[in-house]
Amino acid sequence: MVVLQPRSLLNRIAGFGAADETVWQVLKIDASDDLEIHTLERLMDDGCIAWVHDTLLDQVRELIVTRHPEQKFTPATLERLVTDHLEGIPPERHGTWVYYPWSKRLVHVLSEAEFRELRTSRNRNKVTATEQAKLQRFRLGIVGLSVGQATATTLALEDIGGEFRLADFDCLSLSNMNRLRAGVHEIGVNKAVITARAILEINPYLNLRVYTDGVTRTTVDAFFEDGGKLDLLFEECDDLQMKVLLRERARALGIPVLMETSDRGMLDIERFDLEPQRPLFHGLAGPLVADELAGLDTQAKVPIVLRIIGADHISPRMAASLVDIETTIKTWPQLASSVALGGALNVEAARRIMLDQMQCSGRFYVDLEQLVHDGMQFAYPTDSHAHGDSTALHAGTARAERAPGLPSSPANPGPITLETVRGLVHVAARAPSGGNAQPWRVHWTGQALHCRIDPERAGTWLDFRWRASYLAMGAFVENLTLVARSIGFETRLRMFPDANDRGFVCIAEFLPQSKHRDIDLDLVSQVPLRTTNRGLGAPALLSPALGTTLIETANAAGARLQIVADRPALELLGGILGAGDRLRILSAHFHRDMMSELRWSEDEAIRTGDGIDVRTLELTAADLAGLRLLAAPAVRSTLSSIGGGKGLERPSAKMMAGSMAAGMLSIAGNSPLAFFHGGRAMQRVWLRAGVYGIAFQPVTAIVYQFMRLDEGGEGLDSELQIALRDLRSRYLELFHVARDESELMLFRMAQAGPPRVQSLRRPLQSFFSNDVPE
Repeated sequence: MVVLQPRSLLNRIAGFGAADETVWQVLKIDASDDLEIHTLERLMDDGCIAWVHDTLLDQVRELIVTRHPEQKFTPATLERLVTDHLEGIPPERHGTWVYYPWSKRLVHVLSEAEFRELRTSRNRNKVTATEQAKLQRFRLGIVGLSVGQATATTLALEDIGGEFRLADFDCLSLSNMNRLRAGVHEIGVNKAVITARAILEINPYLNLRVYTDGVTRTTVDAFFEDGGKLDLLFEECDDLQMKVLLRERARALGIPVLMETSDRGMLDIERFDLEPQRPLFHGLAGPLVADELAGLDTQAKVPIVLRIIGADHISPRMAASLVDIETTIKTWPQLASSVALGGALNVEAARRIMLDQMQCSGRFYVDLEQLVHDGMQFAYPTDSHAHGDSTALHAGTARAERAPGLPSSPANPGPITLETVRGLVHVAARAPSGGNAQPWRVHWTGQALHCRIDPERAGTWLDFRWRASYLAMGAFVENLTLVARSIGFETRLRMFPDANDRGFVCIAEFLPQSKHRDIDLDLVSQVPLRTTNRGLGAPALLSPALGTTLIETANAAGARLQIVADRPALELLGGILGAGDRLRILSAHFHRDMMSELRWSEDEAIRTGDGIDVRTLELTAADLAGLRLLAAPAVRSTLSSIGGGKGLERPSAKMMAGSMAAGMLSIAGNSPLAFFHGGRAMQRVWLRAGVYGIAFQPVTAIVYQFMRLDEGGEGLDSELQIALRDLRSRYLELFHVARDESELMLFRMAQAGPPRVQSLRRPLQSFFSNDVPE
């Protein structure tokens, strides 16, 4: 459809030609309309067109690629999709032909909806599609087209505003060209016309009203209200009386006003839409009435202007220049960089106002001289402090310890010694724990080892009801018993000896063996070596015999292991895990705990001895950079608010593609004791996999998200619960979970080389709650 009466405009073009400096309208011709194509043919026949720019097929290709960012199209596939998109219509009959009379250019572009979609595709996710659609509906007025021109072109680039009203009586002079976007061929052309042409060359679908006489007393009401009331005014004119008059009308109509002065990045916001009685210019110049300013000479206006802009706050060079106006310089100076910054500030503030992201009035400074100068360089943080105080909870002065060796058997059987107990605790601490929190705390009485959960290291959001901590304590005690037996001691456990203390898990006594017991030395040898191996490896098959061995290991320990190994199931599981990762990262509670676990450098990992050294994640440089971005709460919050984060699902899909199988370990019951026994079973399965050289990696976060969901959804908002329920139903297609069963761990297995880096442990002494000689 042709918006601007094609016949009348065509006649004007024929009558005056491109040399008419008042011409700014474009002619839009619907390429699918036979009648309008006749208009195009007449333009051709009359010699009005000097240049034809037809990149329609390239635009369609880009539109298709942009709509499917996750796909990599072959050239043949892309061409087939282009043909499908055109639906059999010749390319020249698709979209819109736009004629620009001032340059005699004919340009072929997509239809309006497709054009706006593709033009704004790079705005996302800084502006969501919903927000963009809202921004395109606003009516925006701009009076004064120096900073106003920078504002208008920036608005058009960001596709903010559906209608622009541009007003300036002045014509371009050569001295204006130190800051205005224009060519020397436009000297003498009205600034409003130049701006209209510029933004229509950016987006020919914009609706414009151009006031080449500026705004006057007779046109001010039409400027504000004809065709619908303005939604926002950018006031950038020089005339003091008009500045006041525009504000008087804006306040009466409840329209917010923005003004940027191109000095020190000073931005004024007056929210007359929210504050109908707000004094003009924040009351800085006292009560002002436009009618009373008529006839004032420059000398009388200067004190008022200085009160408005703040004589004490203008830049030194601007202040010095004011002294020399009409002596050594004609008028106040303006720089292109300041004007460009002013346009950016106006648009940034306007966008937030229109999206209800900012409600305040006031004066703001983005003074680059104050922000960028010698001595103000950004102090780049060290890795250990790059993300706030994430290490504060578990920081210590002692350095971490690496994997210990197995303790030696005593020369003579008899009561266990402190030295042996220390050796057992040292190697038992190689047990896994969620986030490598190492929640165990022990106390040696001289006869028995009291094993507790450290409450300061338990209770994260994934550690629902301390179940992950009980699991970790079970793995710790399983290590104790395995290694103690290998050196001649049986371990007798008294479980949960104090019913009022949920953290007091067990008392372990070590008794010299009265007779020979079978010892699984293969498992024992793996205790100090056990580690999480996140290596992707090459896709391989899990042998049925090994799968059976792992299942039997779990059964013998009182647990149940289910294994999935076929490719479609692993692909499905990768999708579930990826979606779970995205939900976990976008949830404020889960995100906080997850990021507090990370150790961003080797120094930080050694200093704390706990948490997850990012080097163990086996990330590419790009993935690590992405993780650093995600560590910021503001990034998480923004992703969550715009419904983004789809890319967070990719790593899990890639991980499962490099796996030979996945396993889910479960146990009857959901008591602390059940999870403790589950931890012992988990440790045996993990150690057995190590015997066979299998890379073993827990992927258990989703299990504990489900656990919180299944038991009432405590702390989960309704949207997160809905998303998790969907994932849960898909997950239960892969694994059967009985009504009386609890899931303990989900893990993947791969054929991969040893990890480049292994997780560290805190110093041995830190595990003891009492002083024991070193």
